[in-house]
Amino acid sequence: MQNLDRLLQWYAALDRASLERIDEFYAPQALFKDPFNDVKGVRSIRAIFAHMFATTEDPRFVILERMGQGEQGFATWRFEFRLKGRFYTVLGATHFRFDEAGRVSEHRDYWDAAEELWQKLPVIGGPVKWLRGRFRATGH
Repeated sequence: MQNLDRLLQWYAALDRASLERIDEFYAPQALFKDPFNDVKGVRSIRAIFAHMFATTEDPRFVILERMGQGEQGFATWRFEFRLKGRFYTVLGATHFRFDEAGRVSEHRDYWDAAEELWQKLPVIGGPVKWLRGRFRATGH
């Protein structure tokens, strides 16, 4: 799928400068949802990525796998960044829907904030790991 490939190439090279091209890839009233955000409109989506660049060091998306069918696409990815000098990775996936112009009309990220982020952070990591252990099924 050409729209998906073009979009994922943009994500793989995303930086502060290329963020200004977001209108080429997202429809004006696109929906965006991840574990922390639920917004509508390309302006709000741009703000999420601008915040990412403002609060993390060297953020980048590594696209792992992709598939597309009709007006939909799905990609798995690894998000890499530094926070206060420490390196982190987050594994996740995104489901995209494209409009008739080939721009993203819906973007939904799927990733486990507790496993992929919170338990890796100082101070809150220990309690999050403990909670995850308490709810884990045993004997399998």
